[in-house]
Amino acid sequence: MTMLVHITAAKNIRSIRRSGIRAVSGGQDEPGVYCLTVLPSYQTTHQWVRELRRGGQRTLVAVYFRVADNEPVQVGHYNRFPAHLGSAEAAALIAAQPDPRGYEAFIQRPIRAGEIHRIRRVNQVTGWRYMPGAHGTPPCACPICNPRGQYGAAKIRTEFGVPGDPED
Repeated sequence: MTMLVHITAAKNIRSIRRSGIRAVSGGQDEPGVYCLTVLPSYQTTHQWVRELRRGGQRTLVAVYFRVADNEPVQVGHYNRFPAHLGSAEAAALIAAQPDPRGYEAFIQRPIRAGEIHRIRRVNQVTGWRYMPGAHGTPPCACPICNPRGQYGAAKIRTEFGVPGDPED
């Protein structure tokens, strides 16, 4: 059995304990659950916490669950096409990477409550923001990376000389 972890908002704990993790469509063609294999490094296992907090959630929790080793998953770096492997093969693929930051797995089905092993709080400042390895590099001022209304976006656009609002 392969142990995986799904990061979600703390407000979902009661629902998850009662009926499991719902399969939602998050940019994929089919609904499913985003997760990551549990690795020896706490930082790597929970790397998505800080990036997911940018979406507005205040407190996130980790939901650990087990699936069969041959459970089909899509695995890969978040900005590349995923490979279709069994969960044990996916765990081995991520563990073998020299820098596994940015990797994710996607299971195309809901996770039943009986498959959940544990739910626990996680350190809210673990992980990376924007992209792995972004610390120390200047931010991009384009409207895709820094949309209007995002905290600090206007200051970044001004520093790089990118025109602001169309009304200006």
